Amino acid sequence: MKQTDSIPQYRVRDFTLWGFRDMAQCLDFLFAAEQPKVGALVAMNAEKVINAEQDAELRTLLDAAQYKYADGISVVRAIRRKYPDAEVARIAGVDLWHAMMQRAGQQGTPLFLIGGKAEVLAETEQKLRQQWHVNIVGSQHGYLAAEHYPELFERVRASGATLVSVAMGSPKQEMLIRDCLQHHPDALYMGVGGTYDVFTGRVKRAPKVWQNLGLEWLYRLLSQPSRLRRQLKLLKFLGYYYRGQL
Repeated sequence: MKQTDSIPQYRVRDFTLWGFRDMAQCLDFLFAAEQPKVGALVAMNAEKVINAEQDAELRTLLDAAQYKYADGISVVRAIRRKYPDAEVARIAGVDLWHAMMQRAGQQGTPLFLIGGKAEVLAETEQKLRQQWHVNIVGSQHGYLAAEHYPELFERVRASGATLVSVAMGSPKQEMLIRDCLQHHPDALYMGVGGTYDVFTGRVKRAPKVWQNLGLEWLYRLLSQPSRLRRQLKLLKFLGYYYRGQL
């Protein structure tokens, strides 16, 4: 474990994660000095850890991300097992995004939205403006051909955004963030997966009681049995946990 900016960092399967004790500390850290930090913000869960061990490109992308935080309850429990004195909480990516959008609205932070279907993106923009008065300086749906990415990166740079939200799923969103950072490094990029669908009510989250018990993954599995193959990867992480190979 090491300490940086008063926030401890922990090693799990050779990944270094920031150990926030709660959402408030995470938010204040990311928006220190009244503006977002710069770099890539990545949610880490057991599935992503296992996938990175099998995918060298994803591993490189995650290693390069400046701010990796514990999104999955399995990763939180792994940290607590390896570091018994750790005061680290699960920071659900969708909840962090909500909190960041609210803070962005309060501070007038210029935001660029990327990802999702065109209609979902449009509804997300409308709701963000209505709910938190977010200063949205640009947007692009997620169904853009790769040959048009350079134009998108230039739009992001020209917009002056200091916060960029990318909802494209992993590892596609991490790859886009890596490339966009090279064109516009003066922003905080956050990969948010299916958050726009949740925000607009198209996808239902687990009830609070499931979330509080750390069983949101089980709720998603019961709601979408097709996720079973993905969830089986958790068994490998569970093996690391009980064999002390974290």
